[in-house]
Amino acid sequence: MTVLAAPGDTWGIPSRTFLGIYLLAALVVVIVSIARRNAILAGKRVTQHSQLGPQQVAFLNGGGQLAVWTALSGLRSAGAIGVRPDRRLTTGGPLPAGVTPLDQAIHHAASRNLFARELARDEWVARALGDLREGLQRQGLALSPEQRAAARRGPFLLFALVMVGVFRLFAGLSNGRPVGFLVLGIIGVIVAAALLARVPWRTRAANAALRDLRRSNTHLAPASSPAYATYGAAGAAMGVALFGTASLWVLDPGFAEQAEIQRQALSGTGTSSGGSSCGGGGSSCSGGSSCGGGGGCGGGGGCGG
Repeated sequence: MTVLAAPGDTWGIPSRTFLGIYLLAALVVVIVSIARRNAILAGKRVTQHSQLGPQQVAFLNGGGQLAVWTALSGLRSAGAIGVRPDRRLTTGGPLPAGVTPLDQAIHHAASRNLFARELARDEWVARALGDLREGLQRQGLALSPEQRAAARRGPFLLFALVMVGVFRLFAGLSNGRPVGFLVLGIIGVIVAAALLARVPWRTRAANAALRDLRRSNTHLAPASSPAYATYGAAGAAMGVALFGTASLWVLDPGFAEQAEIQRQALSGTGTSSGGSSCGGGGSSCSGGSSCGGGGGCGGGGGCGG
């Protein structure tokens, strides 16, 4: 059936027709955005947990700062790093075998007697952290800037639709047309755009790996009072990586206090993918379609300006 515009219709488009097209366009963008987002956030599943070292786990669990504390705990357990009475780091011995670039950078910083709190800002350490993150991106566990930008294209389109709706809203008001349902539709699109704009930097594969690693390493949790000397430097580092610097305080409280390392527990982080909230965006936007029924809009130009 052909819908003819009445002389008073805003932009020459009947309100019901505009609102239907507007909500349909928003719904299509939301569905495509969720599908694209899910594909990007999926990542690459870790089949063997031995593929991830303590510093990689720490970076996924708590970012660069936790990776620094993890490397520091491993070096401390190996006797390669100590702390002076003035709370500055110092080297306690040579680097052990199998060290990472981050270990080398932190050992170099300790040789220059930096404070522990200054490590993440050190040039060598920052470069090693950048390499660590890029490695996780190549493994499909962290999102690259390009992937994050791709995941945000849908929200940008939704914000563009919001602007179109706002222009229509003001045009409808100046034309003396009712705009109540259009306002509800715009609010729904805003909510959907805001939810979809939140893009985590790690993938669902990384979240799953962290959950599995916590379950298989509960003996390293501070609450289990682990004997870190039994597990060696690698076990101590993994304890910090999974459960935060609270593990370092259990391992060596004197060093942790002297180095001014903040007690931090992270055992509850990383359990959500960050992508599950997308569904709320889709439903909230489609909820505005209640106006699309024949009875809801009533008359010529009742709800879309």
